[in-house]
Amino acid sequence: MDSDRNESLDLIDSFIDSIWLERGLSKNTLSAYRQDLSQFDSWLKTKRLEEVKKKQVLDYLVFRLNKGYSSRSTARLLSSLRAFYKFLISKSFIEDNPVLKVQSPKLGHSLPKVLTEVEVERLINAPNINKPLGIRDRAMLELLYACGLRISELIDLDIFNINIRQGLVKVMGKGEKERLIPMGEQALDWISDYLSKARELLLGGNKNSSSLFLSNRGTSMTRQAFWYRVKYYASISGIDDGLSPHTLRHAFATHLLNHGADLRTVQLLLGHTSLSTTQIYTEVARQRIKDLHKEHHPRG
Repeated sequence: MDSDRNESLDLIDSFIDSIWLERGLSKNTLSAYRQDLSQFDSWLKTKRLEEVKKKQVLDYLVFRLNKGYSSRSTARLLSSLRAFYKFLISKSFIEDNPVLKVQSPKLGHSLPKVLTEVEVERLINAPNINKPLGIRDRAMLELLYACGLRISELIDLDIFNINIRQGLVKVMGKGEKERLIPMGEQALDWISDYLSKARELLLGGNKNSSSLFLSNRGTSMTRQAFWYRVKYYASISGIDDGLSPHTLRHAFATHLLNHGADLRTVQLLLGHTSLSTTQIYTEVARQRIKDLHKEHHPRG
C-alpha cells in the first residue's frame, strides 16, 4: 500500500513540475493543484490514480457533496483532475481521461463582499501605531487598500520593490507578470514611517532579510499571520467577521469605480488578464447604488 501511495505522490510531483515549467503558475495555484490531487488520492485508498475510471470520479463528487463542499471548490477540483489526467495521457501512463465527460457544477453569480469607505477607515485605523508591529500592520493595510494587492503579492514584496521617490510599488502578479502601481500619499507616508521607525527594530539580528514586511522574529511575514491580524482588527473595529483575504482588494476596485475610474484602468491596476474578470465590480457598484437609494430615498 505504501509503495502505491509513493507512486501516486511521484506522479503528482511530476505533474506539478510539468505545469510549473509550461505555464509559470504561482506557488498558490500549484499548491491548490497538489492539495486537490492529494485529497483525491487519499480518498481512493486501495485504487491508484492511474487506475481511476469515471465511476470513481463521480463517487468522489457525491462524497464531496455530502460533505458540504461548495460548487466553486468542486469546479476547481475537476479542473485539477482534467489537467492531471491529460498529463498522464501525454506521458502514455493511461489511454482514457476519466474526467473528460464529467460536467462541472454551475457556479452561482455571487457578488464579492465589499466594505464601505467608512468601514475601511475603521479597519485601517485599528492598529496601535505606538508599537513597531502596529506601524507595520498600518503600513500593510494602507498599501493593500491603496494598491488593490492580493495578499500573496503583499507578503512577497521586497524592499527593492518600493520606490519612495516616485511613489510606486512593483508587484509580481499571477503568471509572473509585473505591474507598477502608484501608492498614493497616505500609503507612501506609512510605508516611509515603517521603513524609518519600525522595520529596523523588527529586523533585529537578521540583517540579511530583504523582505519588506517582517514578523516580530525578523523573518518574512506569512499569509496566515497577516490574515490573523486583519481578522483581529476587523473584530475590534466592529466589522462583520465574514471577511475574505480579498476583501480590501474588492473594496479598492469598487471604490475606484464609485469615484469615476474607468474599467480598463481598474483592470490594469488589479492585474487581471481579462476585462470580464474586472466587470464583476461594476455590478457591485450598481448594487451599492441601489441599496443606498432604497435606504435613503423617501420612495425607495
